[in-house]
Amino acid sequence: MIRVMLAEDQGMVRGALATLLGLEDDLDVVAEAAGGAEAVLAAARERPDVALLDIEMPGKDGLTAAAEIRAAVPSCRVMILTTFGRPGYLRRAMEAGASAFLVKDSPAQELAAAIRRVVAGERVIDPNLAAAALSAGPNPLSPRERDVLTAGADGSTIADIAAGMHLSEGTVRNYLSSAINKVGARNRIEAVHTARAQGWL
Repeated sequence: MIRVMLAEDQGMVRGALATLLGLEDDLDVVAEAAGGAEAVLAAARERPDVALLDIEMPGKDGLTAAAEIRAAVPSCRVMILTTFGRPGYLRRAMEAGASAFLVKDSPAQELAAAIRRVVAGERVIDPNLAAAALSAGPNPLSPRERDVLTAGADGSTIADIAAGMHLSEGTVRNYLSSAINKVGARNRIEAVHTARAQGWL
């Protein structure tokens, strides 16, 4: 049996996935989680063969959880299953050690087949998304620029961002200005919108 752990914040979707995968003779859902931190703990406890993670989850997102699960349970293959088929997300998922990246509108049979392929050592990526990621190019933002842009996404002032990140206000302005220029935006709000749309944040 292939032991699977599911992490999805929407209970109905998580339950449906667990039921569908449970219909397969060779798949056993051994744990479910509603958030990224819970997923990391469940993976460490159950040591599944595959961790199936959503990206958008409360607290710790699926991409962060993916890297932590790979570090805690190296034998566990990580698969990202998301509504958000963004090129930047795919790139970040691969950097986090994910073996698969699939969008949720794929048929259920394809998901089960993808799990088997991943356990066999293959990498499974939605072909349309792979093409989009190649044409989009790499994330232009440095990790620090991403952090500052994320911290300012809710409209926080320069002073608030600086205090929260233990940086000077001048340093925060420089990071924001650089990020705005790199994504080709006119202001911080537009930069956040563009970066999120690409999956860079």
